[in-house]
Amino acid sequence: MINLTVLYPQPDDVEKFESDYADHIKLFHKRTGLPNDVKPYTVTRFAHGPQGKPPYYLMFSMPFDSAEALELAMTSPGMQAVAADVNRISTWGAPTVLIGQSD
Repeated sequence: MINLTVLYPQPDDVEKFESDYADHIKLFHKRTGLPNDVKPYTVTRFAHGPQGKPPYYLMFSMPFDSAEALELAMTSPGMQAVAADVNRISTWGAPTVLIGQSD
């Protein structure tokens, strides 16, 4: 299993980020052809902890069956449009994109 993880830094304006992120997820569903009620991904919003505000506000994580499946998805025109939109909504710097393998 290969996981695509996108970590969004703390936004300047949380309310605006949330609105933009909702539009971004709609774009994701539209451009990938996923029905709105199908969510093969998880979204985690980080809370303040004992050490204060975390460096990241939100994490999007989506599993793929293989590296080849991830590569095919990421090079599709739909995902290219979604990837371009990621930087638009991340107001406090570019998000961190991680690819990892889970056992």
